[in-house]
Amino acid sequence: MTTTHCPQPETPEHNELHDMRSSGAARRALDYYLKEDMSAPVADGALFAIKPEITQEEALVHASDLLRSAAATAYESASNHQGNQRDLAFSVVYLIDMAKAMVERSLQAPQAQANG
Repeated sequence: MTTTHCPQPETPEHNELHDMRSSGAARRALDYYLKEDMSAPVADGALFAIKPEITQEEALVHASDLLRSAAATAYESASNHQGNQRDLAFSVVYLIDMAKAMVERSLQAPQAQANG
């Protein structure tokens, strides 16, 4: 006598358990009780995260690069406008340039202290 294997329909409980297994809350709960800091921390909704091991100097260099890119974008926008829109865009360029100068000054301060 041969029997054919008919797959059993999945029960709602099985589907629910499967869905819970892939949820972030379930993973964090299991990690809390079974592991020691094995899961990556869940993002707090921030657009990006800064690596904890980055030095202050590296952060300032990166901020300077970001400001340079922002200034280029604002300058390009100013070039494509007329009147008040152009003036506003150029004021953004000026503000970005001031912030960039402050960041660059912060980068020079540690070097001056080390040399002096």
